[in-house]
Amino acid sequence: MECQDKDEPKGTVLHIVVVGFHHKRGCQVEFSYPPLIPEEGHDSNNLPEKWKYLPFLALPDGAHNYQEDTVYFHLPPLNEDMKCVYGVSCYRQIEAKALKVRQADVTRETVQKSVCVLSRVPLYGLIQAKLQLITHAYFDEKDFSQISILQELYDHMNGSIRCTTPEGSSMYLGKLLCVICLSVLFYVSPVNRLVGTLMTVLSLFPGMLEHGLAESSHYHSKSSVSENLQPDKVIPNAEQLPSDSKTDLCTTDHSDTHKPTKDQSQPSMTTQEPCQIKPPSQTSLESSESDWETLDPSVLEGGVGIAGNEVGTIDSDAGCSGVPITVQPKSGTGQGILTQGLLSGLEEDQYGLPLAVFTKGYLCLPYMALQQHHLLSDVRVRGFVAGATNILFRQQRHLSDAIVEVEEARIQIQDPELRRVLNLSTADLRFSDYLVKHVTENREDVFLDGTGWEGGDEWIRAQFTLYVHSLLASTLQEDNEKLLADYGAAFISAWKITHNYKVWFSNKHLSMSEITPGHPFQGQYSVADVKLRFSHSVQNSERGKKLGNAVMTTSRSVVQTGKAVGQSVGGALTTAKSAMSSWFSTLAPQPAVAAGPELSESTTTKE
Repeated sequence: MECQDKDEPKGTVLHIVVVGFHHKRGCQVEFSYPPLIPEEGHDSNNLPEKWKYLPFLALPDGAHNYQEDTVYFHLPPLNEDMKCVYGVSCYRQIEAKALKVRQADVTRETVQKSVCVLSRVPLYGLIQAKLQLITHAYFDEKDFSQISILQELYDHMNGSIRCTTPEGSSMYLGKLLCVICLSVLFYVSPVNRLVGTLMTVLSLFPGMLEHGLAESSHYHSKSSVSENLQPDKVIPNAEQLPSDSKTDLCTTDHSDTHKPTKDQSQPSMTTQEPCQIKPPSQTSLESSESDWETLDPSVLEGGVGIAGNEVGTIDSDAGCSGVPITVQPKSGTGQGILTQGLLSGLEEDQYGLPLAVFTKGYLCLPYMALQQHHLLSDVRVRGFVAGATNILFRQQRHLSDAIVEVEEARIQIQDPELRRVLNLSTADLRFSDYLVKHVTENREDVFLDGTGWEGGDEWIRAQFTLYVHSLLASTLQEDNEKLLADYGAAFISAWKITHNYKVWFSNKHLSMSEITPGHPFQGQYSVADVKLRFSHSVQNSERGKKLGNAVMTTSRSVVQTGKAVGQSVGGALTTAKSAMSSWFSTLAPQPAVAAGPELSESTTTKE
């Protein structure tokens, strides 16, 4: 894929930035190449207004507790020609006495700095590998005025990394994150583990990391929100926003989800020429009340889809025939030519993936600084998938629909109705058990040496690709209630009113006819399913957790009591045994003991 910003001389890497901690001013930018503001020099501390949180993202909260760390973060675009800016930052600290050149503003015992790369494409792993080496070399100089190595890094990365996106790269959590579109907060420390976990989960969804995050950071800073937000314009039109909130999850009657807007002064799109329907060049938060967001059927029926396909109702025969997908499907990306989505604005494959989840004010922030806390309650933000290390985020549970505590491997959901919607079906439990068994199973093969296909990262992603493809294909069938029941009826009802489903369903995807509909693990119930359901209920329900804790406590008490009783009973038995032995010894006749020698003497005399 060619880089879209062909007119700009910049390559894949936009800037190399050094962020340090000043004892008076806090986190600040100390160096940038090229300058973040062209009119100012490389050592300017000033920032563009939209990137005012850059220092706090690159130098995370609590970083002083770790010798080194790595952070992934997203920044909003500075202009309409740009999309999401992907940041990778490597943090280190060094003792001040070890510096060869100690500057005047170094007053603490340690010096904390981060070297950051701002990129156009989400090459997190590749950039991190190169950046870690350069950061170590930069610190080994022990003279932070030596910036030539950073300039060489910029030139090297733009020369070696083409302006392309990468190709080919769990169940309950998957439903929660990218289909229902709620507010999900990941919490763990350090930051490297946080961002790694979040991005790993996103990588399970076909094409999401490669092409689905282009609009995931379209937010406003706090000052711009307070200046531009007008309640009299936002509140009346709140009904036109997509029905992605958890209050709509229990809605089963969706007849009102496609009603046209109340503004009757605008002519119906059915009377307009198809050529007037154009994909938005830049999806901004201000356009979240447009026809693309409400997806009025009158907009969809008269348009022209991708590659000349008519936009409208999906053909009922689509997906009814075709070659069944193999057990080991290829990755969803790279199988065909990517095209620009008419409604999503994202690069899509022939299956219409990735789903348009992180669009229209739905944010993906791998790391969220404390200074961005206002985004959790911003009316322009439909939802978010964000990571945080500060405990203040976790304490304010009312701002998030779910909190994923990575350290405890626990997902906290306060709303019981939401838990019912996300409850796994029997087929989902089979799928999860299948994955866990293949990942945890020890496969001893002298030839593979632990590098086999099954149970590996790409194998897991292929299984989720199969799951998503089968789910989408099932929604295209007529009389598909039985097929969709394996995915959970409440879940399907909630998903069909989301923005990403409406966008995907509005276009024809001819390659979906190659996918066999139905859950990959559908089938008759068995005793194993009962065991899976019981195990899942015990592990995930509140009553089950209390029962499990009670059983564990009782077991420990029984074991400890048994040991104590055994020791006491054993001691009593030993004492009683010795006492009985002494008593029986006193009852034995004494002459019998001495009769031996006398008898032998008499016998000898007789002889």
